[in-house]
Amino acid sequence: MANQDLDRASNPPQVPVQRNAEADIETTIPVFEHEESRDLITPNFTHFREDPFSFLKQISLHYQGVGWRAYDNVIGQPIFYKGFSEQMKMKILQSELLRAKIVELSKRRAKLEDESGRCGQEEGEQREKRRERRRQEIEKQLNEVADGIVDGMICKFESKRFIRGAYYLCMQILARTYDQGIHVSSREIQNLRRVATIAAENKQSLIFLPCHRSHIDYVSLQVLCYRLGIALPVVVAGDNLNFPLVGQFLQNAGGMFIRRSFGGDELYTATVQSYVDAILKGGYNFECFIEGGRSRTGKLLQPKFGILGYLLDSLLSGRVEDAWIVPVSTQYDKVIETEGYVNELLGIPKQKENLWDFLGSSKYLSLKMGRVDIRFQDPWSLRDFMNDFLSKKAGPTGGPEISKSEIRLNMLKSLGYRVLGDINKVSVVMPTSLIGTVLLTLRGRGVGKSELVRRIEWLSDRIRAKGGRVAAFGGFATSVVVDRGLAVLGDLVGRVDGLAEDTYYAVDRFQLSFYRNMMIHLFVSETIVAAAMYTRIKQGGGVSNQRVPHDVLFTQVSFLSQLFRGEFVFPTDGIVTNLHKTLQGLEADRVINIGYKDTEKREIDYVELSEEERQCGRENYDFYCFLIWPFIESMWLAGVSIMGLTPPKGCEDVWVGLKESQDMAQLGGKTLYHQGDISYFEAVNKETLKNAFQRFDEEGIVLTRKSTVGKNPPMLKLSPEWVPKRDPVTGKIIPEGKLWDYIERIAISRREGKNRRDSASVGTRVLTLVEKLGTGLFMDAMEKEKMQEEELETEVKKGRRRRSKL
Repeated sequence: MANQDLDRASNPPQVPVQRNAEADIETTIPVFEHEESRDLITPNFTHFREDPFSFLKQISLHYQGVGWRAYDNVIGQPIFYKGFSEQMKMKILQSELLRAKIVELSKRRAKLEDESGRCGQEEGEQREKRRERRRQEIEKQLNEVADGIVDGMICKFESKRFIRGAYYLCMQILARTYDQGIHVSSREIQNLRRVATIAAENKQSLIFLPCHRSHIDYVSLQVLCYRLGIALPVVVAGDNLNFPLVGQFLQNAGGMFIRRSFGGDELYTATVQSYVDAILKGGYNFECFIEGGRSRTGKLLQPKFGILGYLLDSLLSGRVEDAWIVPVSTQYDKVIETEGYVNELLGIPKQKENLWDFLGSSKYLSLKMGRVDIRFQDPWSLRDFMNDFLSKKAGPTGGPEISKSEIRLNMLKSLGYRVLGDINKVSVVMPTSLIGTVLLTLRGRGVGKSELVRRIEWLSDRIRAKGGRVAAFGGFATSVVVDRGLAVLGDLVGRVDGLAEDTYYAVDRFQLSFYRNMMIHLFVSETIVAAAMYTRIKQGGGVSNQRVPHDVLFTQVSFLSQLFRGEFVFPTDGIVTNLHKTLQGLEADRVINIGYKDTEKREIDYVELSEEERQCGRENYDFYCFLIWPFIESMWLAGVSIMGLTPPKGCEDVWVGLKESQDMAQLGGKTLYHQGDISYFEAVNKETLKNAFQRFDEEGIVLTRKSTVGKNPPMLKLSPEWVPKRDPVTGKIIPEGKLWDYIERIAISRREGKNRRDSASVGTRVLTLVEKLGTGLFMDAMEKEKMQEEELETEVKKGRRRRSKL
């Protein structure tokens, strides 16, 4: 057998996949009718020290290309032959779209030079001939530029021997780092191969759209496609990874390098679109990350529409008939980069990728970091999606006409959020995520082993009840799985020895929050409801005092949902339907009771905690609150920081830097955390604060000015109608007004600290701090403006002196 499942002792039935005629060895892939997952990597991995004979045998099999290792007869269009890259390059450079853009740009430039007098003073036919000659020169130059762009961008599928060696190298790295292997669903793999076969017959592409949490994402998916005999996809990668040696390796393994920002470069944009067209026209598989960059927080990011827009335009234009969308979820027991992510989120500048850092990652190769689970949503036709979208948007006639650009934008958003929804549907919650979530959602310093196991079993049941998936571990007891997860988390979790029971506690809460956030999407609706109820429950007292009227609940739920619309992916049923479903679910779980005005009409009057929930110390209700509180805290922090940007006297027209404002919020948050006014250190993370500032911009609370020329950074100021008043005597910001009321609406759902209460005294302390930091920003901004004016004046004087000499 070429592969065996580690979780099953008996020999499973076999399904033939491909035959290597030269070696006459049939490659088979096991089928498991009742197994949720199986490992595709470690069964073919052997340590030299453990079994040198098997180790050398595996190397020999890969070198000779025996069986599936030959990568012959793959499902998809032919790749890995001499001349493949050159043929693809010619298709790009000769595409009608790119040719038309080059002609357009050359005409535009020649006309501009002619109007400026750079083409001479001739008139009539001579002038036209001169301009045409100049246009041809420019066109030739643009062709050379496009040729260079393609050379730096294009992937270079050329050598099967290279890809066999690359697969073996990557398999060794993955198997040593993730010692429990790469696990997949047998049913999903069979379905993927079935769709891949249909796509190959119709010369259509599979477009893999994975989530992105680690550099391992694209390595593991390429390895998986190789192992399954599916044509490797061309993978979109940022050109920051195109550094010596590693860049060439990635390019030959399928990497397509593009700039992080195109900066309005029309030629570069047309070249990328032409490349995407060439890939999809040829039926070659394609991969890009729906979130753009890696998620530093663990949860799914909002979709990025750059490359997704190029894919959509290929079909909208009619240049490509159809392609298949394959949403992919990649989940880890432990992500290699989380320590680096924490540094970035705390404001430590990101280190640029280079060869030294890449080689330095070899320190992870001897670690046991658990396993990787890759899940595939059922592939679907992009053309069918577009047709369905257009038919739904057509609707009844007589309404206002919608422009084509608006239709495209709405279609693009719908596509992005559907993919995110599909990724969430198939995502598997790993044991480390369960452990991290439980440790971060319990009151007290630590938790005993038995209680940890009990809460993990409760959480697993809740995940399944919500339609989610929990990683299968071959029928092992929960306590065994927990022990494995704790071993993988290592020093992120501490254990207190010498007690009556093993007791565990969170050592690095910030890093553990990454694993908590990997499953928060399952409970977003419940967390919003819990935070809205907390506005009354935190008052304490009897049952009636903590009872929440439905209209009060709905108002706060609506507010929080709008506040976090850029942070989480919400269900698409609408807020009324979603709230009703959530309340019904919480009542079925015996967390709350619902009081009805009219039982027959099911018209809700109020909600309250159930007696069972009170008897168990609110542990289930608190779980939902603990999930959302760090995010509420971060939004509150951003709000009070914005309050600190109230301009001092004489600075009403001064703009401050957006980045500097966010840095100020983070510095203020760190100070407030250590002073006890913020409960969660992860609330100061840079990404959530950036999302908060973006949300305030959308709400019109702040104005953002972005430069259209040069590299001037974005600037920020409070909108006039949101600017708080200052005390005419002391000059201090007065905690009242429209902005303060907005911040208070966030604050009423915050967790109250053990040694504090939300009060005027807290507001005074916080405002004093952020006002001090904000005043410093304004002073710095005015100093920069003064320096720029002086530099400009100096340049003007130099220009005058040069002209006088002439």
